[in-house]
Amino acid sequence: MKNIIGRLIIIIPALAIQGLWYVFMIGFFREFSTLIASVLTVLAAVLVLYLVSKVDESSYKILWIIIILVMPFFGALLYLFWGNKKSSKPMKKRFHRVFRDMNIDVPTDNPVLEKLKDVDRRASQTMKYITSITGHPLCLNESAEYYSVGEEMFDAMREELKKAEKFIFLEYFIVQDGKFWKGIAEILEEKAAAGVDVRFMYDDLGCISTFTRKDVLRLITKKIKVAVFNPLVFVTARLNNRDHRKIMVIDGKTAFSGGINIADEYINERERFGHWKDVGFRVTGDTVRNYTYMFMEFWNAFSISKIPSDYLDTQPLKSGESDGYVLSYYDSPFYDDPVSNNLFIELLSQSMEYIWFCTPYLVLGDNLLHAFIRAAKRGVDVRIMMPGIPDKKMVYRMSRSYYGPLLSAGVKIYEYTPGFLHSKSCVCDDKFALLGTVNLDYRSLFLHFECSSLFYRASIIADVKRDFEETQTKCTERTLENEKKTIIKRVTDSILRLFAPLC
Repeated sequence: MKNIIGRLIIIIPALAIQGLWYVFMIGFFREFSTLIASVLTVLAAVLVLYLVSKVDESSYKILWIIIILVMPFFGALLYLFWGNKKSSKPMKKRFHRVFRDMNIDVPTDNPVLEKLKDVDRRASQTMKYITSITGHPLCLNESAEYYSVGEEMFDAMREELKKAEKFIFLEYFIVQDGKFWKGIAEILEEKAAAGVDVRFMYDDLGCISTFTRKDVLRLITKKIKVAVFNPLVFVTARLNNRDHRKIMVIDGKTAFSGGINIADEYINERERFGHWKDVGFRVTGDTVRNYTYMFMEFWNAFSISKIPSDYLDTQPLKSGESDGYVLSYYDSPFYDDPVSNNLFIELLSQSMEYIWFCTPYLVLGDNLLHAFIRAAKRGVDVRIMMPGIPDKKMVYRMSRSYYGPLLSAGVKIYEYTPGFLHSKSCVCDDKFALLGTVNLDYRSLFLHFECSSLFYRASIIADVKRDFEETQTKCTERTLENEKKTIIKRVTDSILRLFAPLC
């Protein structure tokens, strides 16, 4: 609470200054109010035409068009201040500058991608699309281990951290003191004292109530370098662009990721919403370089203590053999395409037998919603697993507003009865598995920085499928009978769906 109050002390004056400026401008030009109103109406109309012509998610455009038409002056200001992604241009320039300064050679050809092309041309096209947007290459998968609960991953992380010799990179959305953090931090401190380069990065908004300056100072005194992503000072559109990624890289040999943050509920040492069901994974081999680069790019953008490029030296496959393919990448609101959103649409369009999803939130744009419906109507076994106990009741209510059209199309929806399901996973036709940090909601798909690994024909796919089947036995299936609605509920759902892009 003290941490939140401290941040508010900084933010409230900034908001007050901005508000006073608008009041001053309105008062100063009051005698020209009719002329100004006419000009603003014309400008609002121009802005609406701009939105109509813009290539963007239709539900997002409709929301802002309604706001601007209802309130031409304040609606336009709100869009320019909150809704226009170009208002985050300074951050985008920062990343571009880091990419240039790091002088990383991104290969234009990828023999692994060509190899996959001979095996499965359609799958190679999907991989090529992701690579073309993100710059991250497809790799042969050396090994990948799946963790069906946070407790398993916590133990594995500690064992791998103890082996570190050169560097340890950590980047998390939420970090909170407790057994999980202490169990990790004690090893980090030991390794830093032994000369290992330990760097820790956290999201400022994600940790606003859980990680204080006192915590940061403790790490610094233990020779651990710390950086904060997108510090929360002024309330701008950049507030939306959070670092939702979860990454741990050890010596460029091993990487951990998934939905698991560093807080005790993720390993069920603290009960918040019943049993906390989450998943994670560990990879080794060439794809670890992708995770190393992801961390380096963000770190060098927000820290003066730069990471040298030689940390990207690749580690050859230990056995020379591979276990399928893997493409590890990060998604950014600054890309021309919403990569994760389009990847889900790609997988739904390719699915022939089944495609199953785990997600804590279900707030879909029109294109993705229609992809779910089309796949189910084609006869594909489409399933979505959701929490039985919500952590955010309003978002949970909004998520349920999508149940009707999905169930009507034949999508099966299950809710995890023992508690909160925070897993983010997708498994398709025994060919693909997607694991990472991406929720099926607007923030993850369009606004946040996220990271994922897409596996093809790897043994981990069977583990993901098996876990889904086992978890489903602990779920309650939702039916159209459950979703019968009164007129009031239908109106409420329509309103919630309208404002879904803001959640």
